[in-house]
Amino acid sequence: MMELSERDKNHLWHPLTQHQTAKPPIGVVKAKGALLWDEDGNEYIDGIASWYTTMYGHANEHIIAAVSEQMRQLDFVMFSGFTHEPAVKLSERLMEILPANQQKIFFNDNGSTAVEAALKMAFQYHHNAGDKRDTLIAFKEGFHGDTFGAMSASGIASYNAPFEDFLLKVIRIPTPQKDNLEAVILQLENIIAENNVAAFIFEPLVQGAAGMKFHTAEGLAAIIKKCQENGILCIADEIMTGFGKTGANFACDQLEQKPDIMCLSKALTAGMFPLSITSCTQAIFDRFLSEDVHKGFFHAHTFSAHPLGCAAAIAGIELLQSAEISEQQKNIEKSHAAFAQKIRNHSKVAEVRHKGVILAIDFNVKMERYGTLRDQLYQFFMERGVALRPLGNTVYILPPYVISEEQLQKVYDSIEGALAIV
Repeated sequence: MMELSERDKNHLWHPLTQHQTAKPPIGVVKAKGALLWDEDGNEYIDGIASWYTTMYGHANEHIIAAVSEQMRQLDFVMFSGFTHEPAVKLSERLMEILPANQQKIFFNDNGSTAVEAALKMAFQYHHNAGDKRDTLIAFKEGFHGDTFGAMSASGIASYNAPFEDFLLKVIRIPTPQKDNLEAVILQLENIIAENNVAAFIFEPLVQGAAGMKFHTAEGLAAIIKKCQENGILCIADEIMTGFGKTGANFACDQLEQKPDIMCLSKALTAGMFPLSITSCTQAIFDRFLSEDVHKGFFHAHTFSAHPLGCAAAIAGIELLQSAEISEQQKNIEKSHAAFAQKIRNHSKVAEVRHKGVILAIDFNVKMERYGTLRDQLYQFFMERGVALRPLGNTVYILPPYVISEEQLQKVYDSIEGALAIV
């Protein structure tokens, strides 16, 4: 039989891929824990948890058991006019760990659609009060997904350039750092004064696709406070940061000022099933209550609140709250700190930063986000059995919580090897 990569090229179109120049994809046939195996028997450490998703490890037995049991009881039912135990139970479990102001759960099917629902909620929230607002505020270099609303809020030209003429009105501000907060707040005040702003959307504390760039909790809280004082809804995109990655259940747990809306996906179901959530405050939900049916939120996905996805999410939260995973998170954070200290002064390291289980290293070389040198670096890691996806000149590690010390050390060793030759 032909290899997967050969069969693949006949009909498949891969994401983030220029098929004219890209190497054939690697055919993965098995995954367990922090490891992947290809069809030739090669083993790879999944150093980024497959886009920060399989945080409890691939093929986690606890999650498999929960999904398997659920599919025997109730596989699927539409969520309009019906409800079911997995959805209700998941909402209850989320209320235990989400910020206290979050009270309502709306189901979607992936990160982009969670953001799309959040933006529509924000615009309609004002519309229902007879207040037309047409502007969003977002951070420079933010990323929120690839559907049109989410893409509008994103600020990475390599993804958005062909569609600029079709996007929502978005005004971008710098992320708050220790030395620029006063200027950012002044810019924010001017934007608010000159525009009808509906919402401010942000990745809290860490901008993932930008290269795992950090900003301050104090500065972000100040921006949220200023927006909320002016009736602007604040949307926290926790799709990447959520479920323990930054050292807390959610990055927003580290903020004094809480968002009005939150978007969750990826590690929500640990990669076992596509599902996402847009949560919001009671006040937002109440704005949609009316004798006028058209003031309801007429937005739906066929697979909303899919029972199997809900079962996976419940099992994932149980793992997140376990002593074992908590200890593993601390171990990874400690290891990251030690490795960061080791390479901080390397001549080829421009900057190294870490937060929770996230470690990012900016190589001191000029490199395009998707270019030859970046592709060579990716190939270098793969040849050493480590799956990492550099973001331009930034190499980051965001491993499954179950990664072993030996596996994590192999990831570090591969990065040191790359620094030696780049």
